[in-house]
Amino acid sequence: MKRFALTRTGAAAVVSVLSLALVTGCSDSGSDSGSDSGSGDRAGAKDPAAAKVLSDGELEKLIVATADVKGFKIGPADGSEQFASSKKDIEVVDEKCAPLAYVMTGFAPGDEVSYVNRMAQEDPAAKASASPTKDLEDMTEEELDDAMNSITDALGSTMTVVSLSSYEGDGAEKTMSSVSAAIDGCGGGFTATAKDEPQKFKKIAGEKASGKGDESVAFAATADADGSPVVHAEVARHGNTVATYFTLSLAAFADDAKVSDYEIPAALVEAQTAKLG
Repeated sequence: MKRFALTRTGAAAVVSVLSLALVTGCSDSGSDSGSDSGSGDRAGAKDPAAAKVLSDGELEKLIVATADVKGFKIGPADGSEQFASSKKDIEVVDEKCAPLAYVMTGFAPGDEVSYVNRMAQEDPAAKASASPTKDLEDMTEEELDDAMNSITDALGSTMTVVSLSSYEGDGAEKTMSSVSAAIDGCGGGFTATAKDEPQKFKKIAGEKASGKGDESVAFAATADADGSPVVHAEVARHGNTVATYFTLSLAAFADDAKVSDYEIPAALVEAQTAKLG
């Protein structure tokens, strides 16, 4: 991946932003301790209609937390910067693409009974130091380059929103079908609007899913014509519970990285799968 080309003033700005992120980043939420895209192996799966529907409180105990996976800080995903405050606020011109819009905004993809989500961020402190040992103005050019390379590595950390939602009857299976249909039918992209702000996705492409749960599907969405990545996403059904993951990398946006340059963290998916049993 290319390094950022920054002036000394720009370097100072990046240091300030990263330091602030480390201080105000995700708080620990505590702990209550393969299939290809488009299809899943349901052999041996339990009858979803007989599975228990979980409440918000029960999902809170099951969603992944900082203590469950090394190298991540996990906390609330809600905030004033959200694209939308609820699914009702999201308008999608082509309704069949709505499940994908919901996944990419951290909401449940179907008509859920209950729902929770979290933001999981790779811990920048584990990859680089946000506080140089010298003031920037006192650094040599070599020391400044080393400091900026370290900060760029930290900015390359991924951020993943994980959600769990529970459904009645065959609602979870229908949700998976709607997501699969959207991946197949929305390849040419779609537009989602909330708070009078449209977000256009130029392309949706199926990806290889983790194969976790009773069935799983995955996709990548790009926002511009040259194919730069916006997000990688996966949806997995565990009985009547559906887990969604969508991951982005700040460095991918800044550096025009290709889709293959980052992915949904496997350790995060493993940890969430383990908690769901």
